[in-house]
Amino acid sequence: MTKGLTMRLIPALMMLGFAGAAGASGFALQNQSGSANGNAFAGAAAAAEDSSTIYFNPAGMTYLPKGHTISLSGTILNRSIKFKNAGTNLTALNGAGNTADGGDAGGTAFLPHGYWSWSVAPDVWFGVGVGPTFGNKTEYDKNFIGRNAGYFAEIEHININPSFAIKVNDMLSLGLGVNFTRAHVAFKQGFPNGTGNYLNVESDPVWGFGANVGAMFQISPSTRLGVSYRSGIDFDVEGKQKMGAAVALPAGALFRNQDVTADGYETPATLSFAVSQKLSDRWELLGDLTWTEWSVFEKLTLKTKNAGLVPAGTTITSLSYNFEDTWRIGLGANYQYNNAWKFRFGVAYDQSPVGKTADRTMTLPDSDRTWLSFGGKYSLSKQASVDFGYSHIFFDDAKAARAVTGTPQVVRGNWNNNRADILSVQYNQTF
Repeated sequence: MTKGLTMRLIPALMMLGFAGAAGASGFALQNQSGSANGNAFAGAAAAAEDSSTIYFNPAGMTYLPKGHTISLSGTILNRSIKFKNAGTNLTALNGAGNTADGGDAGGTAFLPHGYWSWSVAPDVWFGVGVGPTFGNKTEYDKNFIGRNAGYFAEIEHININPSFAIKVNDMLSLGLGVNFTRAHVAFKQGFPNGTGNYLNVESDPVWGFGANVGAMFQISPSTRLGVSYRSGIDFDVEGKQKMGAAVALPAGALFRNQDVTADGYETPATLSFAVSQKLSDRWELLGDLTWTEWSVFEKLTLKTKNAGLVPAGTTITSLSYNFEDTWRIGLGANYQYNNAWKFRFGVAYDQSPVGKTADRTMTLPDSDRTWLSFGGKYSLSKQASVDFGYSHIFFDDAKAARAVTGTPQVVRGNWNNNRADILSVQYNQTF
C-alpha cells in the first residue's frame, strides 16, 4: 500500500503545474514545508516534526514515529513586484510606445510538496521527498521601458530526494540524501534596434544531480542541534532561441532562430546550523543560521549549439548577475496549547545575493527581506494532523541601473514596497 502510494505521488507532483515564485533569496524556494512556514522556517534543520525533515535535515527521520509517515503540503505564494522608471535613457531603442513601468511583474504560484518516510529497521529509516526547490516567474507588460534588459523570466525545478537516516546512539543521528532535479528555464528580452523586436530563449528540460547530508545531536532531553549541508547542482542547459522577427545581417548571424546552449546555470550549496530548545512542556524555541553559496551564479552565457552562419560555440550574449554569498537568520517559537493544538511563531532576516545596483536585473529584482510568520497544528488523532502557516515578507526598497549589453542604454528605476504572502496547508499521517 505504502509503496504504491509513493510511486503514484512522485509523478503526480511532477505533473502539477506551477508558476515559480522565489520565496527565499535569489530564486531559491524556502517553502518546503507547510508546518515550518509558521516558524518562518527557523530551526528547520533541528525541528524534525514531520516527514518534511527529509529536505531540511534527513537525520531528523530518526525522530519520527516507527512505521510509515507521510506529509503532503500545498503552498500558495503571491508576490507584488512594481518597477518605477527613474531616468532610463535612449528609450527609442525600445520601439514605439514601449516606455511604461511594466505593471505588476509578480503573480501567484502554487507549490506542492510530498514526503514519505519508513523505519525499515529499528535504527534505520528510508524516505523520499518530491517538490520544487528553485523557481521564479517575473513578467512585465510588453511595453515595459526596461524590456531590452529583460521583461520575462521563468525558472522551474522539480526535485526527487531519496534519503537514508541512521540512529547511531541516543545522542547522534546521521542522514544522507541524493537529489535528482529536473530544471526548465526561459527568458525574453527586447532587441534594441528600435523595432520592438524581441529575443525568446527557452531551455529543454534538463536533469542535474546533487546530494545532501545532515546530523542531529541530542545534547540533553531539552536541547537538540542540527547541521545540514545541501550541494549545488551544475546544469548543462540546451534549448532554442527564437526572434520575434528576422534580423538583418550581420547581427542576424547570431540573433536568429536556432539551437543554443547556456553556460553558467548552477544552483548554490547551502549550510545550515540549527537549534531546538524546550523551555517547558509547552514552550519550545527554534533558531538557525544558514549560509548560501550564491557566488557560483555569476553570469549566463548564451552560445550557438551548431555551426551555421557562425561556428558552433560562438557567444551570442551574456547576462551578468555577479551574485554574492548570503546569510539567513531565523528565530521561532512553538506553544503547545493543549493535546490538540500547537501554535507557531517566527521571524527571519534573509540577505539578498545582489551586491551592486548595476547587477540587479529586471527579472530578478532581489533585495534583503524580513519574514513575519505564524501558524499552527491541529491533531485529528494520534496518527493524523493538519498544519497551517502564513508568512508575510517585507522587501527592502531597491534600485536598478542595468546596462543593456552592446548599447549605451541604461535602465534606471526603483522597486518600492515589494512584498510576498505565503499560505501553506499540510496533512500528516502515520500508519
